[in-house]
Amino acid sequence: MSQTQNGMSKRLKTLLLITDILFLTYWAASLLHLLGVFQMPPSMMYADFDQPRVFAWNWSFLPLDVLFSITGIAAVRLSTAGDPRWRPMAMISLCLTFVAGLMAIGYWTILGEFDPAWYLPNLALAVWPLFFLPGLLNATVRPA
Repeated sequence: MSQTQNGMSKRLKTLLLITDILFLTYWAASLLHLLGVFQMPPSMMYADFDQPRVFAWNWSFLPLDVLFSITGIAAVRLSTAGDPRWRPMAMISLCLTFVAGLMAIGYWTILGEFDPAWYLPNLALAVWPLFFLPGLLNATVRPA
């Protein structure tokens, strides 16, 4: 997908912000749940969420998810300010988003579990960055 002449496309900006804000919200809610501030209904949780290994697996994504969220939001801010560093920041965010989605898909596939509520959003995380990465990569090897 294309970027504007000097800035980020509206579509990329929108997808980054939606993804990043949703993930920061997910982790904030997960932390509040963990601290006992409120309890999420089991129907909203992933399979075997109460098993220690699965719990650890889920929380192992925290640094990756927070990092792709922070770099995505930073890319949007840099683009809005006209700072060309938005492109590498967006590339980092998109690569990390892709990796997070692919890792989760791999996990659920290895287990042979297909819960559309968890599988499809992670599939989306692994796919949508691929529509933007080639354009960003090409923009780094030729002048804007």
